[in-house]
Amino acid sequence: MEKYIDPVYLNANQGVLALFIFLFGLVIASFSWIVKYLNNKPKFKINTIDGPTFACTFKTGRIYNGYEAHITAVVLYLNLKNIGNLPSSIEKIHIAYKWNIIPFSLNWVKYRLGWFWIKNQTVALDDFQIKIGDRVKVYPFLTQLNKHSPNRIEKFIQIGKGINGIVYFEQAESWGAMSPVIKNKKTKIKICIVDSFGKRHKKVVVIPTLELEEALKYNPSFGMTYQTLSN
Repeated sequence: MEKYIDPVYLNANQGVLALFIFLFGLVIASFSWIVKYLNNKPKFKINTIDGPTFACTFKTGRIYNGYEAHITAVVLYLNLKNIGNLPSSIEKIHIAYKWNIIPFSLNWVKYRLGWFWIKNQTVALDDFQIKIGDRVKVYPFLTQLNKHSPNRIEKFIQIGKGINGIVYFEQAESWGAMSPVIKNKKTKIKICIVDSFGKRHKKVVVIPTLELEEALKYNPSFGMTYQTLSN
């Protein structure tokens, strides 16, 4: 037996059906727009390159509160690629490390379980370089001009493109546990890059730690910016 559908009933509910179809299409369109909006952002892929990528903590010869004073400096040779869906530029770069502090205290919770941040880059007084045979290779900076081979600073990264460069951080003279944890001559560094939209791109890397004598082979003014400026 064929089921009979009253045409009067269909006509009476035609408006409801049309409204339902309209609302359903609106939900689908809104969902697609939200997905597109969320995906339409820059995304920086952060990598470090071998060479001048290391941390160094060295004693200054001074004493504070019964502890030997020291300076910690970090240099990173970065490769940044924009694998997102929107071009953007680098606005700020921060790094952090974990304090070499024994438990248990508030500072242990804050800076050993958490991170101690160095928010501002330091201007390197000389270029980072290495001698290869009778030639000298000068590494490009990412956010400052090179001294011996001036280059244009390019902080804008197009979609699918990448840039390389040195970033340098120097901590003012400190004492006690205010230095990185070192294990097997390596330490963990957390990198945070803030783009022009305010988005933060982060990565934790493990880098070598060098003695000052080795660090100076890459830069004769390594770790000396604050001391030089204060004199």
